[in-house]
Amino acid sequence: MAPRLIGPALTMPDALAGTDWTEREIDLIVADYFDMLALTLAGRPFVKSQRNAALQALTGRSRGSIEFKHHNISAVLYQLGMNWLPGYVPRHNFQHALVDGVERHLARHPVLFENPSPAAPAPGMHELAAIFFEEPPVRAFEDVPRALERIVRKFDPALRDARNRQLGNRGEERVFFAEQSGLRAQGRNDLARKVRWVSAEDGDGAGYDIRSFDPTGRERLIEVKTTTGHKQTPFLLSENERAFSQERPDAFRLVRLFDFAREPRAFELTPPLDQAVLLKAATWRAHF
Repeated sequence: MAPRLIGPALTMPDALAGTDWTEREIDLIVADYFDMLALTLAGRPFVKSQRNAALQALTGRSRGSIEFKHHNISAVLYQLGMNWLPGYVPRHNFQHALVDGVERHLARHPVLFENPSPAAPAPGMHELAAIFFEEPPVRAFEDVPRALERIVRKFDPALRDARNRQLGNRGEERVFFAEQSGLRAQGRNDLARKVRWVSAEDGDGAGYDIRSFDPTGRERLIEVKTTTGHKQTPFLLSENERAFSQERPDAFRLVRLFDFAREPRAFELTPPLDQAVLLKAATWRAHF
C-alpha cells in the first residue's frame, strides 16, 4: 500500500501497530531525536513533520507511533537531568528496549550527557543579573522507574553536576553577586561588603559556600547546588553539609540553581532538609 498524504507530510499506514520496535528502529529514532535536540539548543530551525515523515519511510511506523516514542525518549532524558524536545512532554509508559537505545547512544556520544546544554556564561558576564526564585518542587518522593534504574546508575546526573567544578564555581559566583546586589538594593551596603565567598576564599569544608545576611543582619549560610538540568534534577549533598544544616538550622540555606546554561532560575530550601527532599546514602565508608 502506498503512503497516503495527510496535511503536508507523508504518513505511512500503521501495519506495524502493536508490535515492538526493533533495535534498528529504536537506534534510528533516538539518533534523530538527539539531532533535533541539538538543532533546538543551537537555535536552528527544522520542521518536525518532515523529520517524522522521514522516519516513517525508514521504519514503516505510523506518525502517531513515532510521536509517542518521542515522548518516551523525553521521559528517559528527564530522569537523566537532561533537556528534552519542546512539545514532547515526558511519558513514562515505554518499551525497555528504548532505554537500552538511549543508553547505547549516550555511550557512543558521552558528551551529550556530560554537557547537555550550551556552555554556561563566562564568569563576570552576569554579575548584577537577578536570579529568579520560585517555589521548590512539590514533594513527591517518587522512585526512579525500575526500567530506568540501570541507566540512571550509569549516567548519574547528580554525580555529573557534582564533579563539574566549573559549573559549581559559576553557580556559586552567581549567588555571591546576587546576595551582594540584593543587600545593596535594600540599602544595606554595609552588609553587602561583608558577604564572603567562603568556599573560594577558604576552600571546601565549612559546610556551606557563601556567608551572607538578610536585610536585618541575620546570617545566611548558603550552600549552592547548580545544574544545567531541570528543576527536579537530583543533586549530591555531603555528610558535612547535611550535618551543618542540622547544627545551624537558623542560618543554613540551600540554594538550588537549575537550567543554568540557558535561563538560570532557583529555589531555596531551609532545614530540616528531609522535609523537602528524599535523602539517600550515596556512598559507603568501608573500614577494618
